[in-house]
Amino acid sequence: MDQMIEEPYIKVAVCLPVMHWYTYAVPDHLRAACCPGMRVLVPFGKRRVTGYIVSGQKHCGKFAVKNILDILDDYPMFPESEIPFFQWIADYYIHPPGDVIKAALPAGLDTHDVSCVFVTESGRKKIQDQGLGPGEAQVIELAAEREPCSLKYLRQKSGIPGINALVRKMESKGLIRISSVMKKGGPVVKKEKFILPGTGNETGLRMSKKRTKLLSIVQEKKEISLTALKTYLPTAPVLVKPLEKAGLVKIVLRRVFRDPFGDPVEPDIAPELTQEQKEAVAQVQNEAGRGFVPFLLFGVTGSGKTEVYMRLVKDAVDSGKTALVLVPEISLISQTERRFRARFGNRVAVIHSGLTKGQLYDQWRQIALGRAAIVIGARSALFAPLDKIGIIIVDEEHDASYKQETGLRYNARDLAVVRAKMNHCPVVLGSATPSVQSYYNAVSGRFRLLKLEKRVNKYPLPEIDIVDLKKYRDERPDAKIITPELYRAVRACLDRGKQALIFLNRRGFASSAVCVSCGSMLLCEYCDVTMTFHRSDNEFRCHLCGFKRSAPVTCPSCKKGKTKPFGFGTEKVEKIMKSLFPDARVARMDQDTTSRKGAMLGLLKNIRNHNVDIIVGTQMLAKGHDFPGIILVGIVCADLSLSLPDFRAGERTFQVLAQVAGRAGRADMPGKVIMQTYNPDHFIIEMAGKQDFPGFFHKELPFRKALKYPPFSRMIQLKISGTDPDRVKEYALRLAGILNSMVKADKKFLGKMDIMGPVEASIQRISARFRWLILLKSPFSSLLNVLVKSMMDDPGSTPLAGVSMTADVDPYSLM
Repeated sequence: MDQMIEEPYIKVAVCLPVMHWYTYAVPDHLRAACCPGMRVLVPFGKRRVTGYIVSGQKHCGKFAVKNILDILDDYPMFPESEIPFFQWIADYYIHPPGDVIKAALPAGLDTHDVSCVFVTESGRKKIQDQGLGPGEAQVIELAAEREPCSLKYLRQKSGIPGINALVRKMESKGLIRISSVMKKGGPVVKKEKFILPGTGNETGLRMSKKRTKLLSIVQEKKEISLTALKTYLPTAPVLVKPLEKAGLVKIVLRRVFRDPFGDPVEPDIAPELTQEQKEAVAQVQNEAGRGFVPFLLFGVTGSGKTEVYMRLVKDAVDSGKTALVLVPEISLISQTERRFRARFGNRVAVIHSGLTKGQLYDQWRQIALGRAAIVIGARSALFAPLDKIGIIIVDEEHDASYKQETGLRYNARDLAVVRAKMNHCPVVLGSATPSVQSYYNAVSGRFRLLKLEKRVNKYPLPEIDIVDLKKYRDERPDAKIITPELYRAVRACLDRGKQALIFLNRRGFASSAVCVSCGSMLLCEYCDVTMTFHRSDNEFRCHLCGFKRSAPVTCPSCKKGKTKPFGFGTEKVEKIMKSLFPDARVARMDQDTTSRKGAMLGLLKNIRNHNVDIIVGTQMLAKGHDFPGIILVGIVCADLSLSLPDFRAGERTFQVLAQVAGRAGRADMPGKVIMQTYNPDHFIIEMAGKQDFPGFFHKELPFRKALKYPPFSRMIQLKISGTDPDRVKEYALRLAGILNSMVKADKKFLGKMDIMGPVEASIQRISARFRWLILLKSPFSSLLNVLVKSMMDDPGSTPLAGVSMTADVDPYSLM
């Protein structure tokens, strides 16, 4: 039951980049409809913006307060129990609380004022008399053809320099009027016609066979939607009108929820658990009644972690509680959601960015109204409006997709632990290749360690052969990509009627291009990276900002030479595989082939139904997919990410290699992995070949400790960017100076902080913005937080024009 607010004032988080909560008064006529979690329309300065009710307040302090203007919801958008969670996030990630809540809710729910231009009578007369100055006619024409015309639209379409000053001048002359227009975002509520038996007994209507059939269906069903009725009688919309007029049926308009699910799923029967699975489930069940307990489920690929999750979810739901299951990718949501729906039916809701706004909004409302007990989704599902949570599960907990890299830069895995603690329930993080940080928490006793060391049905882990690519340095280019060892293994796999997966974590046809005249690399105009050639579209493309150049390209440096593509990516590997194996059905799975809505799910379905023999793909194929037909995995080049300038490069390389190797041999046939590498003796390649995560962990840990990197410290990275390189550098140096002065002046910071930088980022320019970085490290997370907040409050930290700074707490990538 929603808790109505009885106090005369409310605390509101406004949807603006401000770090504080604000107090507003509630008019008497709105108080009965006011409760935490609802959106309200509030005045803020000269604007009207959306805010979220956080709590009631008895007093307003010494300041005069404004009234709220309206309440925008019939029900709270999130439960009151979630508000302390939002407050914690805002504090820890140093982010505006209103933006935290906005980021947590489905997109497009905010309501705000937009400044619009309206042409006055004087303006219309002046344009007819041709008595207007330079640019004024263009402004009036644009404003007249699109009314209301926003200032933003005028700036985009007119191209007039100094448009804002011109508009103000025209307003003072009475040619135009500027007024605020309320813009409402978000999906509309979907409504549908429902047919009910009527109360009339009109006998004058001629009853045809179809009308009689329709009437009998309605009387039998008592209530049926027009959409459902059309499955019985396709002409139902025409047939129903005269029946309604005669009073024999009634038509009512009701809200319906959009169904985001695809094909229907047959119910399944829970399989018998292995001994390891039983022990893992029992350990969590034994702690379930004791409140918050974090677990790390370390299970080899194919060991049945999902079945453990489903048993734990069933326990929570059977006890009247709810469950939250996070998976890293939309493609994995489809697989997981099907398995959960087969077991739990319509009690499952899904949340991810692949849904339409309407579907997402409906799923959110279903959860908020308590109609779904189990939520499955990507990182944004962490904020689902669940109450009485009984279990939280994070599958593939090591995955980088859980880290949001724009806006609110949160890590969903870490926040899942926080939310479980606040809800006094267990949390289970699962992975075959855990993050170094999570495994360290387990071996040091902060998490409980659960192990699944054998595959289900005792299938063996795949046999791994490491191929030294240095042997083929003088061979033709294609032989360096698909070595004779890999070719023979694919041929043998196809001859047995099985599937092969060829992995390369680089998309496109050629990874770079060089001018044949001057030798210059073809770089993006807006980023300091080489452009990738995509043969299917015959263009060069920047994978950071999306800038494109049609091929062939004349060298931008010497202006005369042509650029020649070099290197390779998944598109080229796909072409080679089709050439080498013309009898095989080859498909490619990367960002280019799966960007269209529904393409990924269609491709996964084809793989599952064995309509594909060879799958060429990037790391999106390495994440927890279960393809029983794949008995061979070929890793084209295992070294690609090994030398990146990031302390997690080795960890990421081990994880992706071990994960993609784990796709092989998951059914009744033993699997094989061909791992091609230029560094066969590197300890990470060696450990990945053995699928030995503990061995990798114990070799990696001393490096982290010596360099004071996580898990032996916490980090905040300050990212400074702007269009003027000199201003960016100046501001970065200024911030570093403020930080160093604060550390020297306050004893609580001395000897407990490392301030590294400022330095130019390894990719110095992205999307025409120059980048500098400052990295702060400390064993004490709270001290880091205090230092950065103090720096942001310092008057000297006010950004220079055109320069911005963001604080990335617990950064995942340092590049």
